[in-house]
Amino acid sequence: MTATPSFFEDFTLETIAVEGGNIRLRRSGTGQPLLMLHGNPQTHAMWHAVAPTLSKRYSVICPDLRGYGGSFKPPASRDHAAYAKREMAKDLIQVMEHFGHETFLIASHDRGARVAHRLALDFPNRVEKLAVLDIIPTIEHFERTDMAFAMGYYHWFWFAQPHPFPENIINAAPDQWFRAHTSREPKDNSFFHSEALADYLEAVRQPETIRGMCEDYRAAATIDLDLDRESRDAGDKIQCPLLVLWGTQGKIGQWYKALDIWRLYCAEDLIATPVNSGHYLAEESPEEVLKHLIAFFP
Repeated sequence: MTATPSFFEDFTLETIAVEGGNIRLRRSGTGQPLLMLHGNPQTHAMWHAVAPTLSKRYSVICPDLRGYGGSFKPPASRDHAAYAKREMAKDLIQVMEHFGHETFLIASHDRGARVAHRLALDFPNRVEKLAVLDIIPTIEHFERTDMAFAMGYYHWFWFAQPHPFPENIINAAPDQWFRAHTSREPKDNSFFHSEALADYLEAVRQPETIRGMCEDYRAAATIDLDLDRESRDAGDKIQCPLLVLWGTQGKIGQWYKALDIWRLYCAEDLIATPVNSGHYLAEESPEEVLKHLIAFFP
């Protein structure tokens, strides 16, 4: 299977209401439902090179997470509870129910994969198979923090600073920030499709998006950690088959033994394999990502 070069051919772009507000999404296809969750600082547009091919096999739904893109963006709060991955997961359950899907597959990247991890823990009967791209569990990142992580993932600590300090800095030059954030040497971001890049930049030019992004990271460092500890202490694990992909040129592949770490969090079959890519697997190496997803999903 090869990636589809056009930009979301035959997909509809629509907005649906969930309990907290509106969720923007693209969808297409028939067959088993497949939910695809994006990372930071992106939107659902990151799936443009793989979703059209998958839609020939599955009913594909690609939403923007709350706080990102064209979806609703709750205000900042002291406890960051609106951006807990548990709350973000509930949005997605409602999205899938809206289209009549009680159970589904998930493919997820970066921040979306963290939401998907929590969704699989909180709603184990909903997720048939789960693929996570270029992450290890959030709690493992924080508990393994060393100088390399603090320098390489400095934004985890910067974005988590109190509102509105990081927001003010990013909002002063959002385009320059985006390009710097996604173009660390030795790679560039020339692999971004022009239409996807335009969608990303339109989003980050909105102060509400930057606030939502920072609240996402503040939640990760507070309420999400509390929930992760509770789940781990209770022995809760992912109950469905799990596929873990990471980029050989990215930090996950360089710093961690992802297979060994994810074994601690998954009760079922686990497949872990590298992709010849940096962090943005689905945009840098879409054919390879497609190959692994199609082999994994039924």
